[in-house]
Amino acid sequence: MKNYILGKFISRVSTPIPHREGLGVGLLLLFFTFHFSLFTFTSCSEPESSLVEFYEDNKLNTPNDTVYSVLGIINKMQKLADRTVILGEIRGDLTEITENASNDLQQLANFTADADNAYNEVADYYAVIQNCNFFLSRVDTMLSKRGEKVFAREYAAVKAFRAWTYLQLAIHYGSVPFVTQPILTEKEGDVSLYPKYDILQIADYFINDLAPYVDTKTPEWGNMNSLPSARFFIPVRVLLGDLCLWSGRYQEAAKYYHDYFTVLNNTHPLGITRAQWADYEFTATTSNFSSAFSRGNDETISYIPMETSEYDGIISLLPDVFNSTEDNNYFFQVTSSGALKQLSRVQHYTLVYSDPSTQMIDTISPPDTLIYENENLRGDLRLYSILTQRASGTINTNYSSIRQTNNKFPTSRNSNSNSVTHQTILPTVTTYRLAPIYLRYAEALNRAGFPESAFAVLKWGLNYVTLERGYISSAEQARAGGLIQFSQYSFTRENTSGIHSRGCGDADADTTYIIPSLPTRNDSILYVENLLIDEMALEEAFEGFRFADLQRIALHRNDPAFLADKIARRSGTLNAALYQKLIDKKNWYLPLE
Repeated sequence: MKNYILGKFISRVSTPIPHREGLGVGLLLLFFTFHFSLFTFTSCSEPESSLVEFYEDNKLNTPNDTVYSVLGIINKMQKLADRTVILGEIRGDLTEITENASNDLQQLANFTADADNAYNEVADYYAVIQNCNFFLSRVDTMLSKRGEKVFAREYAAVKAFRAWTYLQLAIHYGSVPFVTQPILTEKEGDVSLYPKYDILQIADYFINDLAPYVDTKTPEWGNMNSLPSARFFIPVRVLLGDLCLWSGRYQEAAKYYHDYFTVLNNTHPLGITRAQWADYEFTATTSNFSSAFSRGNDETISYIPMETSEYDGIISLLPDVFNSTEDNNYFFQVTSSGALKQLSRVQHYTLVYSDPSTQMIDTISPPDTLIYENENLRGDLRLYSILTQRASGTINTNYSSIRQTNNKFPTSRNSNSNSVTHQTILPTVTTYRLAPIYLRYAEALNRAGFPESAFAVLKWGLNYVTLERGYISSAEQARAGGLIQFSQYSFTRENTSGIHSRGCGDADADTTYIIPSLPTRNDSILYVENLLIDEMALEEAFEGFRFADLQRIALHRNDPAFLADKIARRSGTLNAALYQKLIDKKNWYLPLE
């Protein structure tokens, strides 16, 4: 049989009509009280005529059809969940693999992964796309009830799933076959029939595709096994911001992000989450920073729900990669990189406090003579609050003597030992979190020519007080206009802080944290962009965003050396061979086959 590449991509693709495996027993049974089987086809084992007939005879025109179909797409998204984090972090500069890492992880870290790598399964992306294409081509978009389109929300949600999936493909594969109609026959699986789109082409296509649905609300299905189903869906307005950011349409990107934060009756102030020193003698710390990664926290915007056990379906194995668990004999595979530790430790921590004897307000920083019980306490405190390592005290060589906990991948602790397991936690893998959206908003503002406004997101937080006190010049405020306007009632100093304060104390009082006087605005933009890429590292480490952040900045600067140097120095020193490899952009991408 002739080898059709796209046919191979979709060899495990299932049509979502009616999509009956859903999210597995764990989630779907508790919502619908019954469980269905999945209709599956392959390009070689199904007669083409029966597949075409199935397509022609099935139109999505009942709520049950659309709900099952969308759940089926989410089921396909589960296969991309862990991979999105792994590809984004292991190929970045903020993590290092341990000697216990799998060969697949080692290949990713060294940029030597081939088609057999376990994380290089391009068919899984096209499975989501095929299901989305099928849904979009068959859903009854004209059906109305009381003047409203019945399936408008599901239609917009599926378009967002498809756009997000193509964006991930382009980030990790470069130019990819671009298909927007369901593939129903072997002939249609011929890859030569389809153009290859790179990330700019994909971004521009989906900006136009999604823009009409920017105000469409997400489906409302209530809770599924304690998970609010509204968070299963990617916010279209934020995704449009991302697409515009990749496309270099910076002012449009900033507007999409801003409008998402400020939408009437559903505003999204950043909050005042932080890890900080609890006293002015720097003897104890306190933190609510890790709460930002809880699925119930308002900062979690959207996620992919996973199952609680392999019996029910696809579980997340990220806890086994980043933590010591019973399943991995406590041998974690990935830890923080030397570069991340160095970056965290050179940050300047500032504390505003009231002197207990004089009641005078003072601003201080940890003294140079301070002895730290843990070097991750030096500088920014976010890494310390997220990643901990402890000696186990065991002498059994079958188990690791060092136990690592990464709070960005919640685990449950076994009450009978100091071991951890992920089996009793209903896991999710986050696709969008609020703070990274604010950082992309700042990136867009900066590139649009508003570096003072972008810097304000880091130091003070953009709110009414920041503007009133003139932290942004009147000239820039006038030029930025509505892009930086925030309600004095919804965005206050009590609910909006600068992101840098999340780990560096009272950054708004830090006289060293400034934009220095530079010759040109372009110099200021470059300076602020460097601050932003560092802040992204401090805030987003381990979440799967890093490789994309580095790639996007390198592409916008037309400077492959930017990405190459960052990643080649992940250990803290330069890996010259890796640097030379990554100077060539074609080595940034995984092989399609």
